[in-house]
Order: sequence, then structure tokens, then C-alpha cells
Amino acid sequence: MSENKTNKFDCLKLSNQLCFPLYAASRKIVATYTPHLKPLNLTYTQYLVFLVLWETDDITVSEICSKLHLDNGTVSPLIKKLESRGLLKRERSSKDERVVTVKLTKEGKDLKKEAVKIPEKIGACVDLSPEEAGFLYSILYKLID
Repeated sequence: MSENKTNKFDCLKLSNQLCFPLYAASRKIVATYTPHLKPLNLTYTQYLVFLVLWETDDITVSEICSKLHLDNGTVSPLIKKLESRGLLKRERSSKDERVVTVKLTKEGKDLKKEAVKIPEKIGACVDLSPEEAGFLYSILYKLID
């Protein structure tokens, strides 16, 4: 009988949680980015916003939130701070003032030249073959979707 009780609680062991290695790996990856982002004076989340904008400039806040799987309450303060640093600008839509569009300034576009080596530096820190990285990428996006 006691064996059944032990087995009943096995689902609560840390080693049986899929969420934990995802969480721990995410924290480690973000920590790996930090020293590379520090010279750019960017946090990891701010860097993600720039990745979106460097790919698609002149985009709404809602679209940024959607691409990053983040809520408006997280993204809006980041954008406001980056705007105060002169890296981007916000504009309200003339058709619907609830819609805010974000555009890179020259300084924000120039930051891309400084950030271009970051993915290579991070790749050098992650001990995965290209095949393993591709598999992990597809599995993670399967979970996200």
C-alpha cells in the first residue's frame, strides 16, 4: 500500500517535470546573452524587441507582442524606455489612436551592426550540433504553438 502512495506522488518529483529543464535552460541561455548585450546597454527582452524590428520595421505594438508571445504590459514599457534612449519612436495611428506603430530611428538601425556577432558568440557557447539545434528548435516551437 505504501508503494502506491509513493508512486502516486512520483509526478511531483522535480526530475519528472518537463517545465523545469525548459525553465532552467531558458535562464542559462538568457544569462549567456547578458555579457554580450551589456555593451549595447540592452536587456535580453529589449534585444528580442530589436530582433523583431530589425526584421520588420514600422510594426504595431500588438504585432511585436504577438511575435514575442508577450503581453502589452511587458512590451509597452520596454518600447517607451527604448524610445527615451532615441533608439525607436512610437506613433499613434491616425485611423485608430489605440493602435501604436513602432519605427526604428537611425540609432536603432545602427545598433544592428553592433549586434550582428551576438548569435555567433551564443552559438559558440551552446554545445549542440546543427542537427540537434534544429531538432530542439522544432520541438520548442511545437510546444509554443
